[in-house]
Amino acid sequence: MKTINIILAAGILVIAAGCENDGRSALVEQIDALKLEQIELVRQVEQQQAEEKRLIEQIKVLSGLDAEDRFENLYNLQKVEITGYTNLYDKNKDGKKEKLIVYLQPIDKEGDVVKATGAVEVQLWDLNKAGEKALLCQWQVTPAELKKLWFATIVTINYRLTFDVSDKVDSFAEPLTVKVTFTDYLTGRVFKEQKVIKP
Repeated sequence: MKTINIILAAGILVIAAGCENDGRSALVEQIDALKLEQIELVRQVEQQQAEEKRLIEQIKVLSGLDAEDRFENLYNLQKVEITGYTNLYDKNKDGKKEKLIVYLQPIDKEGDVVKATGAVEVQLWDLNKAGEKALLCQWQVTPAELKKLWFATIVTINYRLTFDVSDKVDSFAEPLTVKVTFTDYLTGRVFKEQKVIKP
């Protein structure tokens, strides 16, 4: 009987020790998790402090500049040109010209092509048709879409806008007219340009 009591007491001690170890293990895990959370919070605070410092420096610089001079030294858009490469193209080589590609150049007062931010409306007209039938199709290009369409080669630099006209233009036997309206998002000025494209 005495032996059984000793064995039972030893068993209880082992179980109690195990429970204590489980409790300590859970506590250690919680402490580790809190330490990681603290490290992440410190990192976030440091990032916010760095951003705040950058913004304070930016405000100092901007407040020291004359508003009119600042505006004048940004690009000053004077016109928008539709280049000579603008036309209908047969991109899939099936004999039908199904793509209208418009090459557009925003030009500043120095005569340089600039990547001006703005919205574009493009229209394709057949001026040989009467009334509402003359407008074959039109598209809207947002500033977010436009900035992805900047296209540079060795020869030229411009926006290249591509539109599907496969269901709008039956035949391209007569000249068509491309009309572009460019709204400059810096100044709010609206530029209009048109170009006749020939077969």
